[in-house]
Amino acid sequence: MTENFSTTASFLWSVADLLRGDFKQSQYGRIILPFTLLRRLECVLAPTKPAVLAEYEKRKDSDLPLGPFLEKASGGLKFYNTSPMDLASLGETQVLDNLDTYIRSFSPEAREIFEHFGFHGFLEKLDEANLLYQVIQRFASTDLSPQAHSNYEMGLIFEELIRRFAESSNETAGEHFTPRDIVHLTTALLFTDQQEKIAPGKIVTVYDPTAGTGGFLSEGEEYIHSISRDARVRVFGQELNPESHAICMADMLIKGHEIDNIKLGNTLSDDQLPGQQFDFMLSNPPFGVDWKKVQKQVQDEHKLKGHAGRFGPGLPRVSDGSLLFLMHLMSKMRDAKEQGSRIGIILNGSPLFTGGAGSGESEIRRYILENDLLEAIVALPTDMFYNTGIATYVWVLSNHKRPERKGRVQLINATDMGEKMRKSLGSKRKYLTEDSIEAIVRLYGAFEETETSKIFNTTDFGYRRITVERPLQLAFHPKDEARLAALQADKGWEKLDEGLQLAILDALPRFEEDKILSRSTFKKWLKVHMDGQSLPAPAFKLLQKHLGEHDDQAEVCKSAGRVEPNPDLRDNENVPLGEDIHAYFAREVTPHVPDAWIDGSKKDEQDGQVGIVGYEIPFNRHFYQYVPPRPLEEIDADLDKVSREIMVLLQEVHA
Repeated sequence: MTENFSTTASFLWSVADLLRGDFKQSQYGRIILPFTLLRRLECVLAPTKPAVLAEYEKRKDSDLPLGPFLEKASGGLKFYNTSPMDLASLGETQVLDNLDTYIRSFSPEAREIFEHFGFHGFLEKLDEANLLYQVIQRFASTDLSPQAHSNYEMGLIFEELIRRFAESSNETAGEHFTPRDIVHLTTALLFTDQQEKIAPGKIVTVYDPTAGTGGFLSEGEEYIHSISRDARVRVFGQELNPESHAICMADMLIKGHEIDNIKLGNTLSDDQLPGQQFDFMLSNPPFGVDWKKVQKQVQDEHKLKGHAGRFGPGLPRVSDGSLLFLMHLMSKMRDAKEQGSRIGIILNGSPLFTGGAGSGESEIRRYILENDLLEAIVALPTDMFYNTGIATYVWVLSNHKRPERKGRVQLINATDMGEKMRKSLGSKRKYLTEDSIEAIVRLYGAFEETETSKIFNTTDFGYRRITVERPLQLAFHPKDEARLAALQADKGWEKLDEGLQLAILDALPRFEEDKILSRSTFKKWLKVHMDGQSLPAPAFKLLQKHLGEHDDQAEVCKSAGRVEPNPDLRDNENVPLGEDIHAYFAREVTPHVPDAWIDGSKKDEQDGQVGIVGYEIPFNRHFYQYVPPRPLEEIDADLDKVSREIMVLLQEVHA
């Protein structure tokens, strides 16, 4: 019977008890993870090891490359080990040398994995602490063979170890892997109705730019083979974290994939698969993480390459780089004439609505919707991830939509479909059952309007932001002492010539009225009271700032014969796309402020029309259900009941 993966993970992590005192908590994972990998590789190779050793002895002195012969002897695996030793037979003496020789006997691809961990340095420290033999024996006693734990279960074991490692070192586990229920849902959505693309004999490419431990890549391959066993799957990925990258490489190596396709590095600043395009793409980029470290590279690519690069549509604010990963994926979509590509990406709520018209975020949404790339968005329950309880969403994009989906976007509200976990794992308190995942996928596949599934035109999320101006009407208060004090305290006042200051202060008390309802009148009489002395524009602007205020009874201010707008009364209106802005203005604005007008100079850069085009997806608004407040009588009755209970308790205390 297959041992429970959680029990195995707990046993492996118990090695930390041996390490305590000699190593810091933050170092536990850097020892336990590579040893777990080593044991897994050893168990996978065990059935064919005699054949590999025999082939090695037969051909070690040959001039021909050994690799192909040893891979064939290993049953077609892409790696092998030519040492007769294993963890259980390293001996009690010269343990470090024997283990080092054993690791060096792996094929180059497998050796590289341990180099990413910096494994040898920790082995030396274990040896110095006289712990190396004990640790080796602990791992040698654990059955990590494919018969005991499938590749899927092994992935769960690694993820549980990483989660514990992250907790012990105050790191963020969720940055390295995605919960498997979310992986399964996203993958199922991505491959729904894609039988033609993954038919037997087809070569299917799957890519994850934030590969982590390879959960999405593994699930994608398994899902494709569950539908079409004879399809050939090639996986590609890139990962920033060295430990996660090493685990992903090992997983792909065991499954027979080319691990050269799994890259290490920052995807945003150093795309190591440039120019390549893929059939299916999956990603769970980090939520709300800034991109300051790669800001220069990203901005340079945006400015220099435009739409020929990855970030042509626009740049989001530096505090959240989620949409950069989405644009990166869109740049790797195949031509729609070649059946295009599909993307499944997990994002927080920010990309739905952050940024007004003309902002980087809005321009990215505009590009996605105006190019009809968005198929659906699924709102997940909260508390689904290990490192955050915030609201999250699965976006499904395609540049080869089915006819009925063209020009349409489906929103699915799955926020009430999460089941509570018996035991929380970090911030993860809920999970999606298989039934819930099937229900969500059915909603997506049916493409029908229900209480939890709504369908919109892509243009329904667009609007044109117009600038509404109102006239500047200023009343001046030349004798107001508080205003005069504020005027003289202004730094701009200090910059005026002292003689001009005295002239102004001498002129203001000469006004007969306390309030002048005309700027031109105030300006004319001010010059008279200053004995004809001209007032420089900066000085009058300073007086207007402190002595003037808006007054609906005041005369409208004009400049060069044109009405001046009041910047303090400036407002914006979002007019739905497709609606005439003047008809909207006459209906929604003019009845309330008849003197307002539209600023015709504010035009959209792309279409040249008045008003800036913006896009947002107000997901929650479309699923909002009004719940009336409870009747006052019911609330009063509850308060009376609670009051009586309190009185009874107080009587018991006093008694």
